[in-house]
Amino acid sequence: MNKYLKNYLYRGLIFGGFGPVITGIVFLILSFFIKDLSVSGLDFFTAIISTYVLAFVCAGSSVFNQIEHWSIAKSLVFHLSSYYLAYIFCYLINSWIPFDLGFILVFTAIFLALYFVIWTIVYVCIKITSKKMSAKLKK
Repeated sequence: MNKYLKNYLYRGLIFGGFGPVITGIVFLILSFFIKDLSVSGLDFFTAIISTYVLAFVCAGSSVFNQIEHWSIAKSLVFHLSSYYLAYIFCYLINSWIPFDLGFILVFTAIFLALYFVIWTIVYVCIKITSKKMSAKLKK
């Protein structure tokens, strides 16, 4: 099996378990503030599985940035695509957004804007850190 696929699966399995724990905590907190919180077993199960999938994909997708023979653009496309597919699937399956083209387009626009803002911040921070490290090595 490809070492990157193994790494993706390993990271996803290790960190994926945090999603259901967080979901449980959110529902516990909601139950304190919403007196008549009624969540069906199916809704709760779907939320647990969704957060597991999101955590799995987010943890595993970090491997795309470590494939040395890939360009930044290629790793960005794979990283973005995996995140987007996981998020849109979870949002639709949980009815957090309706299955309507207009809502999906608005979600997509917001998702892409936030993704690129966060990606740019991380990229700039890494560049600054690597310049500082290079400067220290030259001394």
